[in-house]
Formats: sequence, C-alpha cells, structure tokens
Amino acid sequence: YISVRENSETNKAMIEIKDTGVGISQENIDRLFEPYFTTKPDGLGLGLAITHRIIEAHSGEIKVYSEEGQGATFSISLPLVDILHEVI
Repeated sequence: YISVRENSETNKAMIEIKDTGVGISQENIDRLFEPYFTTKPDGLGLGLAITHRIIEAHSGEIKVYSEEGQGATFSISLPLVDILHEVI
C-alpha cells in the first residue's frame, strides 16, 4: 500500500508505504538506518541508510512504525517546492 498526499498546512508531500509482513522489532527499528545494519543473510545494509541520507539532504524526514506480526509503515515527508518561484 502506497499513499501520497499534500499537507497544505506544512507545505510538505507526505508519502506512506505500508506492508502486511511480519513487522520489525523495536530493537531493529532503532538500528534500521545505520550503514551496514542488516537482518538478511545476503544484505549489505546500505539501502535504508542511503535512503535516509537522501531524504535528509532534501530537508525531509523518514519515520518507521511497526508492531511485530502487524507489518510496517514508513512515513516520509518532503518539503514541496514552488518550481515557478525557484526558476524566477
């Protein structure tokens, strides 16, 4: 499930990505964006670390909500840019 909406009060794009998987433990959530942290045998642990840095570089924020056995939700907020204003 993916949802994209605009929050006109904060002038941000809100992106929400949900799954119905096994969820993520709080212990793993606390380390999720650390480079080289992985729970997968063949994982490098770089994907979410890079994602986190890109979002922050654009003045955005990413949060994770999860309950084991209930799936996970990643919420991303990014500032909206007035392209016309930026060009002028």
